[in-house]
Amino acid sequence: MPNTVDSLTIGGLARAAGVHVETIRYYQRRGLLTVPERPPGGIRRYGDADIDRLTFVKTAQQLGFSLDEISDLLRLEDGTHCQEASELAEHKLQDVREKLDRLQQIEKALSDMVARCHAQHGSVTCPLIASLHEGIGKT
Repeated sequence: MPNTVDSLTIGGLARAAGVHVETIRYYQRRGLLTVPERPPGGIRRYGDADIDRLTFVKTAQQLGFSLDEISDLLRLEDGTHCQEASELAEHKLQDVREKLDRLQQIEKALSDMVARCHAQHGSVTCPLIASLHEGIGKT
């Protein structure tokens, strides 16, 4: 993207970053993005640094970081806190691995329920519905 040299309005920043104006305002309220000074009688302007900051936030969100965690990462962004940033990422990686384990358990339970439904013929009681009444540990 060409150098914007603080020439974007909030709407232009939103378009450039692929977010809504209200997202920018929300990030400003959360302290994730600064609010530029408004010149007397003028409009606030945003530039490349703001686009970069929004890209950082969006990328971190795509990796599963919460806004609070992103705020922590932004405090570490000067490059001298690599160990602390690494620890945050390691914690996030552990969370992701735990979620994957839970999802695999859910996939197995649902697969078993669907297989029992397909194996059932001529019964009035649906095995899937019965399994849900019994609880997951009993399937």
